[in-house]
Amino acid sequence: MITIRNNSEKYTWVDARDVNRDDMTTLSEEYGISSELLADILDQDEQSRMEKEDDYLAFIVRIPRDEEDDDDPLVRTAVPLGIVLYPDKVITICQGDSIVLEDFARSRFRQYPVDTREGFVLSVLGRSALVFIRILKYINRQKDLVEEQLHKSVMNDELIQLLQIQKSLVYLTTSLTSNEMLLEKMVKSPIFKLNNEDEKDFLDDVITDNKQAIAMANIYSDILTGTMDAFASVISNNMNVIMKRLTVISLALSIPTFITGFFGMNIHIPGTDSNWAWLVLAGLCLVVSIVGSYIISDRHNRELTRAEKAEARRRGRSSREKRRRKQ
Repeated sequence: MITIRNNSEKYTWVDARDVNRDDMTTLSEEYGISSELLADILDQDEQSRMEKEDDYLAFIVRIPRDEEDDDDPLVRTAVPLGIVLYPDKVITICQGDSIVLEDFARSRFRQYPVDTREGFVLSVLGRSALVFIRILKYINRQKDLVEEQLHKSVMNDELIQLLQIQKSLVYLTTSLTSNEMLLEKMVKSPIFKLNNEDEKDFLDDVITDNKQAIAMANIYSDILTGTMDAFASVISNNMNVIMKRLTVISLALSIPTFITGFFGMNIHIPGTDSNWAWLVLAGLCLVVSIVGSYIISDRHNRELTRAEKAEARRRGRSSREKRRRKQ
């Protein structure tokens, strides 16, 4: 879909979103954009860059994808946006859609230098950085909610959600880093010249916002990595506890089996002729099982540990009293 908008008196904005093959043909034949550049813009993995052609100056930047295009609400990605500068018009080409383009289409921006073509490029990058920051804050809030659910759940759904959040952080960090390289090149490149000091100051602000977004993404990614490692350790410890309990149960059940097997041998054992022998045998097995379970249980080990600590404290007090008496 190609839409022509009069963005200012100095140039015309040609907004091409959700482009199809017919739009590609129109952009190539009527506007003179090379097919190689169009193919690069439509490549989802294309990185940000700037290149100069005979008739135009082209940029490829990474902007946040529209939330409605995402199948999973926890996965946030970016999409390449092509910006082609002609002397009298600016053409933006995007395979999908983005809230950044919608903001400019509806004039939902403040104090952005869109009166010039160069200022329009800076405005797109500045608005993208702010939207990236907003998405990162949303991802961080979702991460906190998933962590709260993970404390109460024993299923794998929450871990999968954390993996999806981590995937989003990787996508966003890559896009922000790519935009940062483009911004640094714009500062030094002689082919991209700003018109006034206001645009230079705005470029500095865009670089600052983009660096802030990169720092936030790195911090959230490091925190999420540590959180997932901690939960993995907790899950491993819980598995060890479960295996220990199963071992205790197996050992407790093996004791009655040993006793009944001993009395089941084909030799005469005193008391086997009595009618109450089975009851005595069952009671003996029960008592042995309870005592054996208690001996190898965690509770007994904790009580032994507390007793050892109490004995150590008592010995410490006794030694201190002896030293005071000697003094």
